[in-house]
Amino acid sequence: PAPAEAGRAPGPPDGGWGWVVVFGAFVSIGFAYAFPKGLAIFFKEIQDFFGTSYSEIAWISSIMLATTYGAGPISSILVNRYGSRPVVMFGGLLCGVGMISAAFCTSILQLYICVGFITGFGLALNLQPSVIIIGKYFLKRRPIANGLAMAGSPVMLCTLAPLNQFLFDNFGWRGSFLILGAILLNCCVAGALFRPIGAGTALVKTQVNEEGKDALERKIAADGPMEKKIEEEGGKDCFEKVNQYLDFSLFKHRGFLIYLIGNVLMFLGFFAPIVFLAPYAKHTGIDEYSAAFLLSILAIVDMVARPTTGIVANSRWVRPRIQYFFSFAIAFNGACHLLCPLASSYTGLIVYSSFFGLAFGMVCAMLFETLMDLVGAARFTSAVGLVTIAECCTILLGPPIGGILIDTFGDYKYMFIKCGAVMVLAGTFLFIMNYYNYRMLAKEEKERKTKEEDPESVRTENEGKKNWNKDSTQDGPELEPLREKGEAVKKEMNGT
Repeated sequence: PAPAEAGRAPGPPDGGWGWVVVFGAFVSIGFAYAFPKGLAIFFKEIQDFFGTSYSEIAWISSIMLATTYGAGPISSILVNRYGSRPVVMFGGLLCGVGMISAAFCTSILQLYICVGFITGFGLALNLQPSVIIIGKYFLKRRPIANGLAMAGSPVMLCTLAPLNQFLFDNFGWRGSFLILGAILLNCCVAGALFRPIGAGTALVKTQVNEEGKDALERKIAADGPMEKKIEEEGGKDCFEKVNQYLDFSLFKHRGFLIYLIGNVLMFLGFFAPIVFLAPYAKHTGIDEYSAAFLLSILAIVDMVARPTTGIVANSRWVRPRIQYFFSFAIAFNGACHLLCPLASSYTGLIVYSSFFGLAFGMVCAMLFETLMDLVGAARFTSAVGLVTIAECCTILLGPPIGGILIDTFGDYKYMFIKCGAVMVLAGTFLFIMNYYNYRMLAKEEKERKTKEEDPESVRTENEGKKNWNKDSTQDGPELEPLREKGEAVKKEMNGT
């Protein structure tokens, strides 16, 4: 007979081919996060070409980001059904097709479809499977692996910014879109590196199925026809079928709900400071090249902060308290924004950009690690899909609310104060609620152990069983046929 563990999936190897998977996730995550930001360099020429307003052009990035985050549940369902490798490869193909098609667009509406929806959906199929596959390859070193993979975002942003400028100067926006579509096809190569764990057990499973076929046939013959079970399966409604691939029971998970509320609140002030940093520097009288250099400083510090945070989070002092570390990172990010209005000189803005890059990298490095720590690797796929679609609304609302504050008061400091206050509130909320969650988990575990070890409760339970058996065997005409049948079975077992 086959060994008992033949059908089980092997544990995370925490190394080996997993580092190749981290490199593939580095590429996929880098494109997913950095590509929408890098397209802004082409907007001015596209605006002049089609004769549209800046707000109409800005909808290209908004639609792309909304599709990338809003398609999270679809990506999760596809990963649960087909695995990470084919989903990422298909997503890379969609990205390439979307950008190449955009090079031939003749209206702004066609750009919305090709760049916003098609490319955005392709990026969604790149982002989540790349994060999910890391959790299957790593356990002990998972924070380090997540930090290295998430570092793809600042690295790609630093690479795409000068590359897009070079392509724009030499080929225009149409030629640049053609070349960028070809570059995005490298996501298919990154997805090909996502070798699924447990593929080697397919042969053993086949043998087990062959050996168990006779036993299954005997069971079917003993249980009778299965039309009733088939009818029950076919009678499932649409919600139950979707729930097979997307676990909605997570909304009953206390830790998941705490994480979801805190992150939705956090994203109201997460991206707006990046969008308005360079305009704020220009507003204070700094030239455009020096203002753009602030974003480069932020990206370089972010690039170093993400893997460093992964190493720190993996230490034996921080790993058991990683939820508190994540809360501190969010509150630290908010404190940087609250102090930003005090930076009136260029030197002060450089200091702010450095601390902002550090805090931003810390949050991004632990964004998915803390979620996996709460729900576990088995439910992580569904959790990512549900979280991203909830975050989609606040990601879209954050920058417009900041813009409204700037237009209303004519000053950028109120936007930074709003973002800082929201993030400090989110960090404080997560810290307090995670403390409550850990206290409740410890209390529930203590009650469970007490119930298992208390002899009085065990004795009471046994007495209850005996009383139930005694009551169920009392004399009476209703139970007479059952008692006679039981005596006949006992005689047959004794061979009499």
